[in-house]
Amino acid sequence: MADGGPVEHGYPHLETVRAAVTALYRRLSYDTIHQFSASVPPVDVAFGDTDDLHLGAQRVARELVRHYRLPDARMIVAFREMRHAANVELTAGPEYFVELNDRFRTHRRDIGAALAHEIMHVYLHRMDLSFPGTRDNEILTDTATTYLGAGWLLLDAYREDGASSQKLGYLTPEEFGYVLAKRSLVFGEDPSPWFTSAQAYTAYVRGMERARHDERQPPLTAAGWAGRRRYARDRHRAQDDRPVAAAPDSPYAFAPDPGGPLRVTFPCPTCHQRIRVPVKGRVRARCGLCRTVLECDT
Repeated sequence: MADGGPVEHGYPHLETVRAAVTALYRRLSYDTIHQFSASVPPVDVAFGDTDDLHLGAQRVARELVRHYRLPDARMIVAFREMRHAANVELTAGPEYFVELNDRFRTHRRDIGAALAHEIMHVYLHRMDLSFPGTRDNEILTDTATTYLGAGWLLLDAYREDGASSQKLGYLTPEEFGYVLAKRSLVFGEDPSPWFTSAQAYTAYVRGMERARHDERQPPLTAAGWAGRRRYARDRHRAQDDRPVAAAPDSPYAFAPDPGGPLRVTFPCPTCHQRIRVPVKGRVRARCGLCRTVLECDT
């Protein structure tokens, strides 16, 4: 939780975020992920200043439990002084104890954001999905919260001006925007009307630009002129059995196939699982993980 301190920007955790999206599809399956096609609506997690603190927190927790489809989980919410925004005690259930930072007593509009992250910890615990190390596991949790429809709350909790700043979660605002944009492209859902923070909306727009960039990488037919030209040069070198010195940010790689034509591998722009197709011109590929159909010019 950045509270008054500097807020990190950019995409320093992008590779871990992409790995988290892939892990979600692998562990949950396409069908399960598409059960979350609708985000948790603002009205269900609204928290007014006149609402009773504890009753309101329990109500929001119940709505998030319902959204995550954890019907046999009960959240006991309490408040105390602590360094972090929140904490959850992961047990066998069905009761889970969630502690929120005392600052939320007076910042009630962000209680939903904190609970969305902590209850996602419960969801991932039950799914037996985790990443090694605290940092990567928290990035996985932020990514899952956002991709499964509650992370817009975390992004909306980001506010920054010349005198103060606030951000919840481990992802940067732009990374939250990126994952939210990935979700929007899959489900056709526009979360922008829900933002109360102007800075959150800006981060979402920037994230969408980055997400769209993933869809314009060769060998996809939507790739731009410069990318197509670089790809053609690298393909010719690979076909001549010359080493290909790919650019540091190049998403594709060529691999010889003893039993057939040269092949190229590249990440699916939706789930980031690597796809392998023959180098033979126009090809339509279907990702076996997220079922996205990709138009390629290999």
